[in-house]
Order: sequence, then structure tokens, then C-alpha cells
Amino acid sequence: MSSVELNKTVPDFEVPATGDQTVRLADLRGQNIVIYFYPKDNTPGCTTEGQDFRDRMKEFAELDTEIFGVSRDGLKAHENFKAKYEFPFHLISDKDETLCKLFDVIKLKKLYGKEHLGIERSTFLIDSEGVLRKEWRGVKVKGHADEVLEAVKAL
Repeated sequence: MSSVELNKTVPDFEVPATGDQTVRLADLRGQNIVIYFYPKDNTPGCTTEGQDFRDRMKEFAELDTEIFGVSRDGLKAHENFKAKYEFPFHLISDKDETLCKLFDVIKLKKLYGKEHLGIERSTFLIDSEGVLRKEWRGVKVKGHADEVLEAVKAL
């Protein structure tokens, strides 16, 4: 499976999410989708990013837009993270990196001088027809949710 391209239809996928959900892209047609990838549950930047999306959820919902957070953490960690911060959206567990590979977000990163493969904080906006309309890679958390909201308004 090759990775996604701007202004092209995103291939259908089926992945496990919180609340015993299975998220299928095909089932979400007719609404906009924001998928944001983050490195790890319960870390400062990832928590802030989730809270920023949470705090704007009403505005996204008014624009018929679903939000999904994705990391390689398991569903149990996701359920705890979601409950702790009252995220009103589902978190997708991508342990096998199906979505990470599709969206090409696994990058070589350095932590304390050691290199490892990890998720590059990235966000993707898919329109109601299933077409990738915007992507943000190497995201800085501050102000990001507002930027994504503006992009949804512009669709």
C-alpha cells in the first residue's frame, strides 16, 4: 500500500479504536475527518494537543467533522488517556503501524542522543468525499488545533 497523496482519495482502512469501535474510513463518508498522529499517550505535548482538539470539538462538530487521535499505544492505554482528559473523540490504536505507514508518519527521531523510529506529530484533513485536502507534518502543538479548524472552515 503506497502512502496518501494530497487531493487524492485516501484508501479505505479498518482500525481498532476506543469504546470497542472499529473505525472504517468508508463508513465516515459524508463528513470531514481530522486524523492526528501523536507519539505517546500521557506525554505533555500529546496531552496538550488532545486537549486543544477537545476544547474545539463543538466547533468541529458544527462543521460536520470527526476527529481521531492515533498513536502506537494499546487500547487500554488509550481508554485511560481518553477518560483522564475527557476527550470526546476516539483514539485509534495503531500497534501494527497500518495507518502510520499509510500516512507515512514513522520517522527517524533522536532522543537523548539515541536514534529510534517514532511517530512524527502530523495531522491530516480528509473531506466528506474521502479526499485528502490538507496535511501538516512536524506539527508544533501551540495553535495547531485552531489552524486545523480554519482549514476545515475553508473546505
